[in-house]
Amino acid sequence: MKRERPFQIGEVSVVERRFTDEDVLEFQRISGDAGRHHARPDAQGRRVVHGLLTATLPTRLGGDIDFLAREMQFEFLRPVFTGDTIRCEMTITEVAPEAGRVRLSASGGCWNQDGKEVLRFQTRGVVLDEGT
Repeated sequence: MKRERPFQIGEVSVVERRFTDEDVLEFQRISGDAGRHHARPDAQGRRVVHGLLTATLPTRLGGDIDFLAREMQFEFLRPVFTGDTIRCEMTITEVAPEAGRVRLSASGGCWNQDGKEVLRFQTRGVVLDEGT
């Protein structure tokens, strides 16, 4: 993806996703994480969404800008359940142009449909110039 403008400190990206039983079961199959809280629905028919499945939201935002992460930190604050709609916001906190790349740092969080924060994250990495 070629950007028409340079990255800016304070630039915010947003994505939302509703997690389903199928998402959890597929992630369970791929990851091998079959903890019973993921495998069996609770009394309300919900499964707990894997933390790293929730963390695919910030990685999705990174993918949208061809970000190559070198470091990622996640703090999982509360559970996410199937049926929850999660909104993820990422803010660029550092922009450092270098030869053939731009070094970026970003931080952000994810919130459920009730406005409760479920995940905080920070990341550092690079976006390579096109053709690099």
